[in-house]
Amino acid sequence: MPMDAGPSITTELKLAGERIALVGRLASMSRVEADKVVTAHGGVLQIKADESTTLLVKGDDTRVADVVGDLPDAVRERVASGLVTLVDETQLWRRVGLVDEEVGVSRLYTPALLAEMVKVDSRTIHRWHRRSYLQPVCEVRKLPYFDFAEVRVARRLAELVHAGVSLASIDRQMTQLVKLAPDVERPLADLSIVVEGGKIFLRRGADLTEPSGQLLIDFDAPPADTLAMPEIPSLAGTTERAGDITPLTTDDCRDAAMDLADRGELTAALELYRGVLLSGEADPEDHFLVADLLYQLGDLTAARERYFMAIELDEEYDEARVNLGCVLLEQGDMKNAAEAFRGALEANPQLADAHYHLASTLDRLGYAEQARDHWQRFLHLAPESPWAEEAHERLGE
Repeated sequence: MPMDAGPSITTELKLAGERIALVGRLASMSRVEADKVVTAHGGVLQIKADESTTLLVKGDDTRVADVVGDLPDAVRERVASGLVTLVDETQLWRRVGLVDEEVGVSRLYTPALLAEMVKVDSRTIHRWHRRSYLQPVCEVRKLPYFDFAEVRVARRLAELVHAGVSLASIDRQMTQLVKLAPDVERPLADLSIVVEGGKIFLRRGADLTEPSGQLLIDFDAPPADTLAMPEIPSLAGTTERAGDITPLTTDDCRDAAMDLADRGELTAALELYRGVLLSGEADPEDHFLVADLLYQLGDLTAARERYFMAIELDEEYDEARVNLGCVLLEQGDMKNAAEAFRGALEANPQLADAHYHLASTLDRLGYAEQARDHWQRFLHLAPESPWAEEAHERLGE
């Protein structure tokens, strides 16, 4: 049930009198959008926390320990004494009605948090969301929120990943499972499922069977009619098999490109992603992934332009800013590289790698004192990093 995060007409200003500061980056919306929501509900969004702050809001994907240490001493003392409340962004959205109270008091999980819980990367969670294996209880802007019931489903799928099953093979197993139980809307959530040996089984009493009473087929084995002619994803967005052409969706192309990249077939993956760009359905992440592939293939100029495009489409894409800075460094453009790193840190001061790259760049530009601040910040954020020894050396420690 999607929710509109834009300002709404309301007779109850639910944030009246609140002076709110954001700590860490929000997962669901930009600062500009958050300012509109807070203002519409009678609150004031501060540029940074000070002694007048009454409510601190941290991003759902941000740990408390990562933000409290950066607060001014006076604010930290007010938090400790209970004069200032620290909440997750989801709690704030619940308060103003963006997240429906019918969801209940149980914890909601963003894709990043869910990925951390089940030990897969967040891109995999997004893939399962796109394919409807995981269903959010609500959405704020484009960010889905999952309840604990979906954690159970995600864990089942993650078991397959941990057993070494590819994402494409999981898709095949899910397709077969739907065919075996056509009247069940969500087999993973609604049936008694067991994951064993990298396969999904239906439990019937003490036996692991398929609905027909036979052992489940080996979903990982390719169908007989594909052994002689494997599927070949093409730039035109189709799958060619024995002369038959079946249209592929944009998501199919993305998934196939990921699989190719995972196997090291970078040029083929790039061709598929270029097809996504030509489809008119490309998002900032598509441009980012194309840039990464171009970088790995050694085409720095083309990679730079794709990173620029990702940032133009999403000005809060801090990872793209950092990668752009690294490409600019390799091209010898140190001043613009420094600006790229600064841009990422302005929005998210917790990016340890951005502090590292900016410190290194400032040293090379001859700004040793400015570099020192970022070396220290880097060590504070990532003391166990493989780069920590270099930072200590630069600081003369």
